[in-house]
Amino acid sequence: MSLTSDPPVGKAAASGAEREDYSALKVIPVRHPWRWAAVVVTAVLVAQFAHGLITNPGWEWDVFADFFTTRTILKAVWITIQLTFYGTALGFALGIVLAFMRLSHSPFLKSVAFTYIWAFRSIPLIVQLLFWFNLTYLYKRLDFGIPFGPGFFSFDTAGLVGAMSAAVLGLALHQAAYAAEIVRGGVLAVDGGQLEAAAALGIPRLRQLRRIVLPQAMRSILPNAANEVISLFKGTSIVSVMAIGELFYQVQVIYGRNGRVVPLLMVATVWYIILTTVLSVAQYYVERHFSRGATR
Repeated sequence: MSLTSDPPVGKAAASGAEREDYSALKVIPVRHPWRWAAVVVTAVLVAQFAHGLITNPGWEWDVFADFFTTRTILKAVWITIQLTFYGTALGFALGIVLAFMRLSHSPFLKSVAFTYIWAFRSIPLIVQLLFWFNLTYLYKRLDFGIPFGPGFFSFDTAGLVGAMSAAVLGLALHQAAYAAEIVRGGVLAVDGGQLEAAAALGIPRLRQLRRIVLPQAMRSILPNAANEVISLFKGTSIVSVMAIGELFYQVQVIYGRNGRVVPLLMVATVWYIILTTVLSVAQYYVERHFSRGATR
């Protein structure tokens, strides 16, 4: 005798009727009239803006083409890239140290890191740059010896910090304060239970940090870090106050001589857009590398 039984006739008939009813329904797609209206309005505005860029003689695209790839501009772009690279590398290297100082159990290290971050986030970047640029005025000689006592040797600060060195130093120290908080936030986003499990398995602390914490923290660190790098790249224009030949300074010098302000500003704008796009593409691939295995 079989233990299985056929489904009740009434239920089978009901399910069949439901299938027939659903198949008879007429499917009407959802309409989005306001969405299409927004698309049309946006397309019209973009077309008008593009038409103005092309037809308005005030943009002086012939002047733009003449200066866009000149040797002076390309050299200025290279200096801008150098400032961004050195400021980012040194800033994040110091920022990582400060972040783990704030995460340590030592009140002294926490206090030092907090004070540094507080100070450099409070003082405007342009003020920091001018302080480093005028270091010779503040300290004409540096003595090394017994604190508050005699010095064993000393040297003049004239020529110790040039304009380029002062710019890199100011950008890096300023960037470190923000990088520290970005790294600290990414580390705190990692579930603490994973560290407890790693400690229970006897994994050394350094390996826990390198193989467990940082790969997961990078998912939170990278978007904010990329924003900071892009902000620093555009913020290098502030070093023009120190007469460093970066992109914005050179553009100012050129249009100060020939009076072609708008096309020269467009030269700087397009270069900033190109390099920012390159950084954004690099960010995408780095984020995709560290997001392997993630559910999102």
